[in-house]
Amino acid sequence: MTTTRAGGASKPPFDTFNLGDHVGDDPAAVAANRRRLAETIGLGDDGIVWMNQVHSSTVAVVDESTDRSVPVPDTDALVTACRRLALAVVTADCVPVLLADARAGVVGAAHAGRVGAQNGIVVRTVEAMRSLGAHVEDISALLGPAVSGRNYEVPEEMAAEVEAALPGSRTTTAKNTPGLDLRAGIVRQLTDLGVTAIDVDPRCTVADRNLFSHRRGAPTGRLASLVWME
Repeated sequence: MTTTRAGGASKPPFDTFNLGDHVGDDPAAVAANRRRLAETIGLGDDGIVWMNQVHSSTVAVVDESTDRSVPVPDTDALVTACRRLALAVVTADCVPVLLADARAGVVGAAHAGRVGAQNGIVVRTVEAMRSLGAHVEDISALLGPAVSGRNYEVPEEMAAEVEAALPGSRTTTAKNTPGLDLRAGIVRQLTDLGVTAIDVDPRCTVADRNLFSHRRGAPTGRLASLVWME
């Protein structure tokens, strides 16, 4: 699941359902929003694991002993084999990648921004899931709302650099300038790994004002995308 901007306690420019604790919002408002999210999905205050995302290629394995009161430090993906433990990714243009092997009972969540995607965060997340017993052919993937290729303009050199590491991501924007479609590149990457059940949320964070977008207007809040097993 992925949240939207609506239904929270945060004031402009973080209005209203900001779930990021690192963007300058009132900590009390963020805490209230996170409590509301936990209540809504029915997992309780300690049923969600958050990350301190740093655009790395680091994956952390979490379990029942993981301290839920603080974010997992300096990581950009989480995997677990625990039931009723939601893994959360916060984004405002980057790609949230949610993964699940229902047969093995293993889920994963990755924060795939340009740097992380380029450096293999999604591949490493799949590898970590496999270490917990997941099988690639049984993994399903959902790529959440993110900036679309039409609205993600980058310098020509950057487009070429990312394309070399993440084939399929280079594109042309609505302005006919060099751009990136990270979701297209990640879909190809997952397909090459053997993942065949892949869904992509079509929403563009820049174009859809119901979503937060750093590129459209910073400072701003963060959406949350979550995956868990009942």
